[in-house]
Amino acid sequence: MTINAYKAGCMADSQDIEEIEELEDEPETLDAVEEEISEDNNTHLKKYLTARTNPIINNVHPMLFLDKKMKIIYANKACEQLFSDFSSLTGNYFMDVFGRAFEIEDIRKIRETILTGANGYSWKGKANIKSRNMATIQTRVSLFAINFFSREQSDFIIKFDDVTNENKLILQSVFMSLLEASRLKDNDTGKHISRVNFYSNRLAEELFRCSNPSYNRINADFIENISFLASMHDVGKIGTPDDILNKEGPLTDEEWTTMRTHTVNGAFILSTHPHPMAKEIALSHHEHWDGSGYPYQLTGDMIPLSARIVSIADVYDALRMERAYKPALNHDISLKKMTEGRDKHFDPFLLDIFVTIASDFRDIYENNQDVKKK
Repeated sequence: MTINAYKAGCMADSQDIEEIEELEDEPETLDAVEEEISEDNNTHLKKYLTARTNPIINNVHPMLFLDKKMKIIYANKACEQLFSDFSSLTGNYFMDVFGRAFEIEDIRKIRETILTGANGYSWKGKANIKSRNMATIQTRVSLFAINFFSREQSDFIIKFDDVTNENKLILQSVFMSLLEASRLKDNDTGKHISRVNFYSNRLAEELFRCSNPSYNRINADFIENISFLASMHDVGKIGTPDDILNKEGPLTDEEWTTMRTHTVNGAFILSTHPHPMAKEIALSHHEHWDGSGYPYQLTGDMIPLSARIVSIADVYDALRMERAYKPALNHDISLKKMTEGRDKHFDPFLLDIFVTIASDFRDIYENNQDVKKK
């Protein structure tokens, strides 16, 4: 930027111009002057943006304002609310806060847009923004330049369009159709799948609070995903013959072999789901900690964590329910039977956590019981 450009800047008063003219023979200090005037522009921009009469403050669209160095000058209320899990937005550099949310190529394009004016100082893309305590927010992102106070210096607006719920509803509606089809195949599941969701959510929440480093992969996304995907654990039964699925009495060895294929079938059906947890749960929720489960006799933490959680939820509910081949058991007997499976059927640490919150499982069952047929 030249000295004449500084003179043209509406933020430079006569005293500023005189000081700049005195520096014409001292080019080594010009960068410092540019920095000072840039900071002045940012200060006035903040005042403008925070004025009560400014409609941007209460705009429903989350917006950030950046300077050319990609430092966040201001975030409006909608933006602060959307990203409330971040301790601070204003004053930090955009990429320090949101860099992990973008693909590398998108980061390069954003920098080019701001530094070189590529695409007319504008860019559109998407970002998945998350933290350990905040589930992923799926956004469409728009960036464009503005000139508030100087013809020579552009600031930038980044607008976020939260499409998280829209995308989730579309995805869940597709897989809910499969879930409803599988429910028609197994008449005595009733609210079983809903309760398994609730149990899995509660157990995952408790694991999130524990300090065991082996389970620190659990974050807000994990809890949210398992709270829906747990219900899909038996979707593979859509391919199980009705005479086996609803047989009264014990199954033959051949029938058991057929029944067990619902895990592999479920994994195949859910292989199109964008989150691998769906397939993991369907395939591995009948694996046992000691390797005696199916379909692949996995042992210990070779079994995906999500499947180990759903295994506890599924078995507890199966014990509580009346089935064509068994009576319903009360909470205390069910709890006793499950503790007998520690180190055998169940992950011992998960089972210990389950025992501490077993009363919550009891309440979930009692508050979501099946409607008895007359």
